[in-house]
Amino acid sequence: MIRKNPSPRSGLPASAAEPRGCTNLKLRQLTRAVTRHYDAYVAATGLKNTQYSLLSHVVLLGPIAPGELASRMKLDASTLTRNLQPLVAQGWLEIGPGADARSRVVTATPAGRDKRVEGQRAWKQAQLALNARLGVARVAALHQLLDDCLNDLDATEESDA
Repeated sequence: MIRKNPSPRSGLPASAAEPRGCTNLKLRQLTRAVTRHYDAYVAATGLKNTQYSLLSHVVLLGPIAPGELASRMKLDASTLTRNLQPLVAQGWLEIGPGADARSRVVTATPAGRDKRVEGQRAWKQAQLALNARLGVARVAALHQLLDDCLNDLDATEESDA
């Protein structure tokens, strides 16, 4: 027997079947498949997806304090620190002193800005290929669903705090 989900928040009709299986597992499987897709395009630039994303955030937001960067990217501080290291080692990002002795700022170097432009071209090709494979309307609907879910989860976390 299929149970119905009449939740008005779901945006789905009352006749929609309840989810089966683990949402976390399904999301992780999807993110791994999408990551493999993007990696196939972005790897030619010498970047990984995570590195391209981090580099892009710093170029667009920087100079930026590591804590603010982690918050904007929804990463914990240790993950950010680990992900920054290869970009600093390549000379694409710099971590320098901040406003006081205890603070730091992350800045993109000129080489990092150039690398981001190179990565952006590859990322655009990956995005267009994904849109073609899944369909633009489906990708747009997925983006809206993900944004809605993230907003709902963020609101829940804020109210629990």
